[in-house]
Amino acid sequence: MSAEKHTVLITGASGGMGRAMVRSFAEAGYQVAVHYHVNREGAEIAVEEARRAGVGARSYQADVSVAEEVRLMAAKIHAEMGEITRLVNNAGYSQEKLFTDIQDAEWEHMFAVHVHGAFYCCQAVIPAMIRRKEGAIVNISSICGQTGASCEVHYSAAKAAMDGMTKALAKELGPSGIRVNSIAPGVIDTKMNQRYGKDVLSGLAEETALGRLGLPEEVADLAVFLSGSGASFITGQVIGVNGGFSL
Repeated sequence: MSAEKHTVLITGASGGMGRAMVRSFAEAGYQVAVHYHVNREGAEIAVEEARRAGVGARSYQADVSVAEEVRLMAAKIHAEMGEITRLVNNAGYSQEKLFTDIQDAEWEHMFAVHVHGAFYCCQAVIPAMIRRKEGAIVNISSICGQTGASCEVHYSAAKAAMDGMTKALAKELGPSGIRVNSIAPGVIDTKMNQRYGKDVLSGLAEETALGRLGLPEEVADLAVFLSGSGASFITGQVIGVNGGFSL
């Protein structure tokens, strides 16, 4: 199946990392379903960027932590763009907080968005993938899920859970020709990470073997590769894109 016949759903596609994903998949010839939660303007900009690359693109609103909203979104994409053949679970956020200060609702919401959201999106697209005996899912986790991050215990735990889901799903879905992988970015130059400030980011760049921060496009291009035929024998892997921050 050529890329032109694929429809990829990218969650959290209205921000920096997500919009880079949209551009990279569009440039590779995929139709793109651009998911957003609240940033409609960013999603529409991403749609226009994809269309300029000559592919079909539409935006879809949903709270991925709510199962019914995800099911309705998937059904609408199917009706308007065809079956979803590729899925990138990118929706997420981070929060810095001392472990002893994390509230129950904050812990639950962190898992609801990252883990439950990926679960609901996978459940929405996997039946059709099984029927076709073909498909690819890419979960965007984090280096924090591998190494842990001080003052981000809930974020680190949620991302580690995504990696566990990746490995288990890869084993379960492999016989159906469906590949599931995780990308674990290091420190990427995105709006979300700007909250650390220039001094902290400069220090993190110095701790990185390549001496700089990563670019959203470097993560996005790997997601495209893992979704394509060039990665046909890669599944169940957690691949770091961290410039040697963690070796």
